[in-house]
Amino acid sequence: MTARHDACILAGGLARRLGGRDKPGLRVAGRPLIESVAAAVPDAGRLIVVGARRPGLPKAVFVREDPPGGGPVPALRAGLAEVTAPWVALLAADLPFLTAGHVSALLDAAETGAVLVDDGGREQWLAGVWRTAELTGALARYEGRSLHGLLAPLAPVTLHLAGQPWFDCDTAEDLHRARERRCEPPVRTRVDMPGGRIGE
Repeated sequence: MTARHDACILAGGLARRLGGRDKPGLRVAGRPLIESVAAAVPDAGRLIVVGARRPGLPKAVFVREDPPGGGPVPALRAGLAEVTAPWVALLAADLPFLTAGHVSALLDAAETGAVLVDDGGREQWLAGVWRTAELTGALARYEGRSLHGLLAPLAPVTLHLAGQPWFDCDTAEDLHRARERRCEPPVRTRVDMPGGRIGE
């Protein structure tokens, strides 16, 4: 039986603001960012990654954009060619707070598409879901290079959800904030208090 949705994670490009580091492989809470994103789409029929092969994602389909490093629109074109489900979750590889619940909310709200918006109301084009046929048709007609130019005319439903699922790690400061938020709670230590009481 065909799954309701596939997932396409765009994981290429150079993380210039992170000194050219392998951003999808950076760890938050002990886990590579891209594996956290993949964990948010457990019900996807196919997991398609546009980017380098990742040993932690053995069931994923890996493809590369043409030309390599050509930007998000060529990457989407390469990934969408592998989608077989009627819906596709289009996601960045660096969303440490995205969960399966957020993706389900997007799918439930979507008509032709739905995207998350940040606290400022800005659409996050790599945190959304789309009807595959609509997205394929729009991509076939589009000659530009920006995701905004491609996706905004499709007039997606926008959702602002709790938990900052749209938060991405574009800079070293972003990465630090994500790691602080996802860090393990401090070890609770027994301390002898005055009067013989035990506190923590």
